Amino acid sequence: MTNPVPPTVLPYRLNWTYAVTIVTVHLLGLLALVPYLFSWTAFLTFLLGIHIFGQGITIGYHRLLTHRSFKCPKWVEHCIAILGICCMEDTPARWVSTHRQHHVDSDEIPDPHSPRVTFFWSHMGWLMYVNRKTYSVAGLEKFAKDLLRDPFYMRLETNPYNQFIYILGQLPFFFGLGFAISFAFSSELSQAIKLGASMVQWGVIMRVIAVWHITWSVNSLSHMFGYQNYQTGEDSRNNWFVALLTVGEGWHNNHHEDPSAASVQHRWWEIDVSYYEIKLMSWLGLASDVIPPRHRRHGRRDQDQQSEVPQDAVA
Repeated sequence: MTNPVPPTVLPYRLNWTYAVTIVTVHLLGLLALVPYLFSWTAFLTFLLGIHIFGQGITIGYHRLLTHRSFKCPKWVEHCIAILGICCMEDTPARWVSTHRQHHVDSDEIPDPHSPRVTFFWSHMGWLMYVNRKTYSVAGLEKFAKDLLRDPFYMRLETNPYNQFIYILGQLPFFFGLGFAISFAFSSELSQAIKLGASMVQWGVIMRVIAVWHITWSVNSLSHMFGYQNYQTGEDSRNNWFVALLTVGEGWHNNHHEDPSAASVQHRWWEIDVSYYEIKLMSWLGLASDVIPPRHRRHGRRDQDQQSEVPQDAVA
């Protein structure tokens, strides 16, 4: 099936902020080819950062803020949201609004990023143009009203450039981290500067690029390739490769079947590391009211109902 672009994109108007940012960051990524900017310490930081900051999107923006599949104290919620902000995928309310619109119109013409338009459109092309519904005040009020009641998220919307406090703050933090690590083993200034620069390149720039494409692959690959456990009326697929990259999000058909659940693991081998981390948070007292998958909720309800039936009635 082939869809046109959403009508609220027409006539095309380039989203200069997004387009310039995406192109610039990718161009900066080419500096990773410069040997001076590589170090194994920075590369390991890059791999660790993909997971830690990426969970700001998966656990924070997606499962917590969009679908409210668990609860946590506000200070924990805001910390996770800041990790998401550092991934440069827009403010929490705008991300949530877009994703909720996606669920309402998944793979229909109004869907902001369906691959029924093209693969490139669903992966990143949709970000390059202004969607007058997705980024409207009315859209935010309709699809992200619950977030806007929180002064933290409202401040980010009334002045979206506030997010750059967190985004740009990563640069001195990672440079300083590399500088300090180097100085812990050697007092040579040039080596400390070199490691600091490599930490910025790999710990920030390359990590942001990696998290972008990993997140975008859920919109594109997981609506094109894979299998379906459920007939959900749209093209969501369970894609093992995306699930591996996203530590769970690639079991996307399971998610579309039961979006309110904190887990997308519906078969024993559909491993959902993100859910295990949410459960770990609950054991540490940092999360509560974790919503299990529907089949487990129903099983628990059936078990509760059976326990309420008198034993003589069962006999």
